[in-house]
Amino acid sequence: QVQLVESGGGLVQTGGSLRLSCVGSGRTLRSLVMGWFRQAPGKGREFVATCTPGGESTYYADSVKGRFTISRDNAKNTVYLQMNSLKPEDTAVYYCAAGSFSTDRYKYPYWGQGTQVTVSS
Repeated sequence: QVQLVESGGGLVQTGGSLRLSCVGSGRTLRSLVMGWFRQAPGKGREFVATCTPGGESTYYADSVKGRFTISRDNAKNTVYLQMNSLKPEDTAVYYCAAGSFSTDRYKYPYWGQGTQVTVSS
């Protein structure tokens, strides 16, 4: 069993940056694919980014490519999402998840509780 806890969300102006963190417990994350998803009010949960266990491969949604970076520190059992050039449409609850290298949320059996990101215009 894996427990995931996100942090780092908050309120930021358009063009600003935030770094989200996701700390795992219960088992090591070093053998798990990790992903980030988000859910805006009234919308479904959408894929943001994913990263292989060693960090050698990443994949991003087109909407965040070039602005967001997923990374991980397996020694700290932590995954990060660096978000730059934030836009109001990035406003959502952001979730980290552990599972398979996929954009499909159903391929990720483990989820955190989410952290709110709000981008003001």
